[in-house]
Amino acid sequence: MAEDLSIVQGDKVAQYQSIIPQIKALIDGEPDLVANLANTVAALKEQFNWFWIGFYLVKGDELVLGPFQGPVACTRIKKGRGVCGASWAQSVTLIVPDVEKFPGHIACSSLSRSEIVLPIIRQGEVIGVLDVDSEHLSHFDETDQQYLEEIISGLNFEE
Repeated sequence: MAEDLSIVQGDKVAQYQSIIPQIKALIDGEPDLVANLANTVAALKEQFNWFWIGFYLVKGDELVLGPFQGPVACTRIKKGRGVCGASWAQSVTLIVPDVEKFPGHIACSSLSRSEIVLPIIRQGEVIGVLDVDSEHLSHFDETDQQYLEEIISGLNFEE
């Protein structure tokens, strides 16, 4: 589908403003959650060329790896462990400028240097997280948080 995406250069805001309507068009009318999560991370990976991006979904007492783009990843993460588990436990977005300074960071890849993890909250409960890693320090900020939260809010997790 990358050939169908219009990848733009420019500042971060312009890139998000270009890719968000394209993601909405990709998932509009498609009822399958896995397909929509897969196309969402693929579109974001194409636009931003992040090191790794993917979803983890809550299953019992663990986050279980869902659709992602990038190198192989940790398959299961306990609540409270690492950045993803902490975001789940605290129900908050975590922006980590240097993952090596995050207590209990889980190093799925030594190339990951900074990270943003956003909880997916439905009916007051965290049902998953969106995890994005960069090989650059201090790569993510409140702009990423704002637009990634907008993308998450547009996903239908009712299957």
